[in-house]
Amino acid sequence: MHWIKRLAHERLLIGFALLAIMLAIVDPHPLATHQRWLQLPTLAGLLGLMICIQGIRDSGLVQHAAAALVERVHSLRGLGVLLVSATALLSMLLTNDVSLLLLVPLTLAIGGISNLPVMRTVVLEALAVNAGSTLSPIGNPQNLLLWQYTHLPLLEFVQKMLPAFGAMFLLVLLLTLAWMPRGRVILHAEDIDGHPVSASQAVLSVLALGSMVVMMEHNHAVLGALLLLVPFALLERGTLLRVDWLLLATFAAIFLGLGHFAELAWVQHALQSLDLEHPPTLYASGILASQLISNVPATVLLLRHAPDPIALAVAVNVGGFGLAIGSLANLIALRLAKQPRGARLFHAVSVPFLLVCAPLVYLVYHWLG
Repeated sequence: MHWIKRLAHERLLIGFALLAIMLAIVDPHPLATHQRWLQLPTLAGLLGLMICIQGIRDSGLVQHAAAALVERVHSLRGLGVLLVSATALLSMLLTNDVSLLLLVPLTLAIGGISNLPVMRTVVLEALAVNAGSTLSPIGNPQNLLLWQYTHLPLLEFVQKMLPAFGAMFLLVLLLTLAWMPRGRVILHAEDIDGHPVSASQAVLSVLALGSMVVMMEHNHAVLGALLLLVPFALLERGTLLRVDWLLLATFAAIFLGLGHFAELAWVQHALQSLDLEHPPTLYASGILASQLISNVPATVLLLRHAPDPIALAVAVNVGGFGLAIGSLANLIALRLAKQPRGARLFHAVSVPFLLVCAPLVYLVYHWLG
């Protein structure tokens, strides 16, 4: 009964599940095709990361780090810039998903013991991972796909994406400075969770996180997730129960529904009619497709028709701003925050941000790229 009540509130999961079922009925495909759309390695990677981060949260390490950080940073604006910058940096090194899974719980913990505006900070962090992950070939799934497709050396890929990243991140920093309150951090000492850190659980979870990232980078995400289940099932079964399994189901429904939609005959016909040789058309198409079906499926959809994969990479990364569906990282940030009216605040900021960012990045990329 509890699961049924929770499921009734999962509008995104229900909507995309219905889309996937409807498309499967009206446009049937072999099981192997559905398995390809499901993107099992991506789902397995996300599951492994969620287990590791839940273990870190359960260990008390996040709460301990939050208290230590608040005691050392005295300005709300300075704390916001620090969290946003750390989120962007981690997204370059550990992918945007890992960055949010680490930093959003830390932000929530800080908000629980201080006057930090939590949802405002989470929105900025979501923007920051979209900007930061743009620079790195392993920062997000679309960059990884395009990097492998182009066979560019790592440093050359970074060099080509640098102008776009610079414009995006500068805008995020300016927004952070303008939007975060100017006051001092007020520590609510009575709200500090003083329970000790579980060293064994913290060590297990941190080591598991490192191994999972390595397995993902070597294309063994499914094996990595399966190997993680064993020690956590034996030693930290409660952690597995607290993993957000409905979030994983939501992503599976999104992949199935949007993957099928992107390969419909009329969608492919419409793509063939576009003049993607024209740079503004390719740029606008990448952004618009990302707003409709998210930037990873948009990359898959346009890649075969795009003459310039790097220009496509810039477009779909910019397309991660705007609507929450533009990037799966946005959905993760909103899901982790669980703040009332969080989606409304996100869109009130992210949509205008896209409208400012898109023309600026286009000009900077074609001027310096």
